[in-house]
Amino acid sequence: MKIIQVSAVDLTMDLLLRELNQQTVELGHELICVCSDGPRVKGLLDDGFDVRTINIDRNINIKSNLKSIKEMYSLFKKEKPDIVHVHTPIAAMLGRIAAKLARVPTVIYTAHGFYFHENMPKSTYNFYYWIEKIAAKYFTDYIFTQSTEDGEMAVNKHFLPMGKVTVISNGIDVTDKFNLEVIEEDKIKQLKYEFDLKKKDKIITFIGRLVEEKGIFELLEAFRTINKDNVKLIIIGETLESERDQTTKNKLKEYFNDENVIYTGYRSDIADILAISDVFCLPSYREGMPRSIIEAMAMECAIVATNIRGSKEEVDHNKNGYLVPMKSIKSLANALEKLINNEGILNQFKLEARNKAVKLYDENKVVQTQLDIFEKVTKGK
Repeated sequence: MKIIQVSAVDLTMDLLLRELNQQTVELGHELICVCSDGPRVKGLLDDGFDVRTINIDRNINIKSNLKSIKEMYSLFKKEKPDIVHVHTPIAAMLGRIAAKLARVPTVIYTAHGFYFHENMPKSTYNFYYWIEKIAAKYFTDYIFTQSTEDGEMAVNKHFLPMGKVTVISNGIDVTDKFNLEVIEEDKIKQLKYEFDLKKKDKIITFIGRLVEEKGIFELLEAFRTINKDNVKLIIIGETLESERDQTTKNKLKEYFNDENVIYTGYRSDIADILAISDVFCLPSYREGMPRSIIEAMAMECAIVATNIRGSKEEVDHNKNGYLVPMKSIKSLANALEKLINNEGILNQFKLEARNKAVKLYDENKVVQTQLDIFEKVTKGK
């Protein structure tokens, strides 16, 4: 088969799609990766991936969006792929239009979380809902969803028939990467020295884009209110230049003076940092099936997350973590303090988190589900 993967940014192609792409190539299929140019493109090329850079904005810009469609259409017409597989909202929309215009036999859209969600104003929700529904009905052959809730909604609301919608879940390497047993002790010591952590410190960690919808300000405000004796908060992430939300970067500066908050920026040693963490917190407003929570669960972290789509599938309230209302600073602070101050509950949640990650979120199973469907749909054509 010839398969073209499309995402807006190189980060998605490198982190979220790497294992799928790697196994696609190993099976002997021809793979082309399409994304905007960025710092990770060189690494992907060095690793042998065929990457074609096309600028794809992450917001609605008619002139730029039409140019992206035109460039992808030209590529698809030239390469004649069997499958175009699209990711991330804007890139998925533009890529599907280009693929259908180019008469690509099969167009697959992975909804890493439909952009519309129940916490939006009704008018905004309806706008994005109908865009997604029209795109599904007229420009999409198959939909993959990461969350069961999204999959059921896509079928019940007639985006596509049941046989054309598959819940693939989300997955990580729970054996050789996100596993406490493979973490080197020297790396743990090095990190504790780097972050000036004491033996008694409890570590709360956040990983994500530093944008308002990730709940970063609620977390920082909640952290301000809790008893911080022997408690540290590690914030991992950055604000990409392509983000719609660029105001967060400046607003965050007022929190920089707290000696108990450690800002790391981008880090590649996520598994190592999670290995020294006790609690992982993701108070987002919107998620698909957050990979960061799964990574933290696999590394035996108790979880505190908002009670939203995706997160509530991963977090079993009162079993491997706590679910709290969105934008509730008080509830967030209470949940964090419960775990920090109760060693028994904390340790119980940690073990439950690891057990669930291993049982349900093995990356190899998620990748295999997609590869099986690739084979099925091309044979069907």
